[in-house]
Amino acid sequence: MATDIKAPTFPESVAEGTVAAWHKKPGDSVERDELIVEIETDKVVLEVVAPEAGTLTDVMAEEGETVESEQVLGKIGEGSASSSKEEKSSDDASAKKSVEKSEEKKASGGNGGGKQHDVKAPSFPESIQEGTVATWHKKVGEAVKRDEVLADIETDKVVLEVVAPADGALAEIKAEEGSQVESEAVLAIFTEGAGGAGEESSSASSSSAAGSDDEGSDEKIGDKILAPAARKMVAEHDLDVAKIEGTGKGGRILKEDVQKAVKDGSAKKAAKSSAPAKAAAAAPAVEGDRVEKRVPMTRLRQTIAKRLVQAQQTAAMLTTYNEVDMTEIMALRAQYKDTFQKTHDIKLGFMGFFVKAASEALKRFPDVNASIDGTDIVYHGYQDIGVAVSTDRGLVVPVLRDTDSMKIADVERTIVDFGKRGRDGKLGMDDMIGGTFTITNGGTFGSLMSTPIINPPQTAILGMHKIQDRPMAVNGKVEIRPMMYLALSYDHRMIDGKDAVRFLVTIKELLEDPARLLLDV
Repeated sequence: MATDIKAPTFPESVAEGTVAAWHKKPGDSVERDELIVEIETDKVVLEVVAPEAGTLTDVMAEEGETVESEQVLGKIGEGSASSSKEEKSSDDASAKKSVEKSEEKKASGGNGGGKQHDVKAPSFPESIQEGTVATWHKKVGEAVKRDEVLADIETDKVVLEVVAPADGALAEIKAEEGSQVESEAVLAIFTEGAGGAGEESSSASSSSAAGSDDEGSDEKIGDKILAPAARKMVAEHDLDVAKIEGTGKGGRILKEDVQKAVKDGSAKKAAKSSAPAKAAAAAPAVEGDRVEKRVPMTRLRQTIAKRLVQAQQTAAMLTTYNEVDMTEIMALRAQYKDTFQKTHDIKLGFMGFFVKAASEALKRFPDVNASIDGTDIVYHGYQDIGVAVSTDRGLVVPVLRDTDSMKIADVERTIVDFGKRGRDGKLGMDDMIGGTFTITNGGTFGSLMSTPIINPPQTAILGMHKIQDRPMAVNGKVEIRPMMYLALSYDHRMIDGKDAVRFLVTIKELLEDPARLLLDV
């Protein structure tokens, strides 16, 4: 019985995709969860893996064709396409393989080289014009496995990975690190079967004589065999393969096995000593030296600079200030933080309260939740709040969707995930697109007061700051209270001063009396 290979379910904002590359041909044997085809949308590239083990029998959507959500792309039949023939005439098959390998070796000059491919940059979305070649992870002639990362392309929003189209090696690099490349530009020439082939010829021939089959895109590390999706996750999380138990056929490690290991933390690598690196970094400069270092600005930093200047030049930006007494929030947090962590497996911070308070205030003041598009005003009937996250590469603003319907635990969990993925460079395009309002917290770095800059095309941004004990007049008496300054920068073209002040006062009132969030008053 044939099994359908279907395109993934696209998000509502994605209408269709394009078949970018088939990694298997009709007649090829495939394992369960092995990468078969890639679907390219206007935002990301989606991987389609085999739902079952078997043989690819039909390709119903060729490379370059446009496909819709959940469209059938091909079919997988049961068993191996060539297993019966090999069982009947194993000697003939072995001889044929030997002849083919000999001919391939002659054709490539004896260096193990085969078919050549252009390694291209990914297709960038319309909002991205070009990218920068950030890092080449492989050198010319170095052997690589199929789907292994060759290079990183840095755009103004995310870092995109370029992977090997097959087993082989880079024959030529056409775009060096630091060079600017456009969508689908040729980055390098890749040769199948090249890279260390000569050194492995003896073992390959003995393997052929024994009748062993090529493992395809699986990779063997030690005595473990990894599926492509699993191998990618192992590299992303820097795990020790020896500590992962495989549940696939013959102990093969599947994606689900790696996900389980990540969740329970059972496959972490032992910490390596970084003393030499630290010593080198801490090497003192010679007295009297006036050292200067010039480095190119990253594309992300260039975009941040351009957008901040654009915001100040195009918006009639004004900032209003207020202060909030954090006594009630801190008492609530102290009372329930242990129970909250046991229940939700996440720490109770302050950002969840601010996001919920901002969501409520945005419903009451729709002008603050609107955006300007040319000469039009776009009123959003939902609240998508961006949260500024600081990373080594610069400031990024991933977006929390539909915050009005999120619980505080959901907010805290998502923000922690954003922070981790932001530091690892794993935030995707969809994470940072859109947003109707932004919150930034300079208080984590000790800022007492600041003037945040609007994130266009939004019309307002809320700045949180350091909580500091200050003497306050309370009911005619002086008391020491934990106070925080709040700053709301807004576009005066869209928002009147009266509404901006009332919006900030609403947030202040909701935070000073959290019961208002529950009672909607």
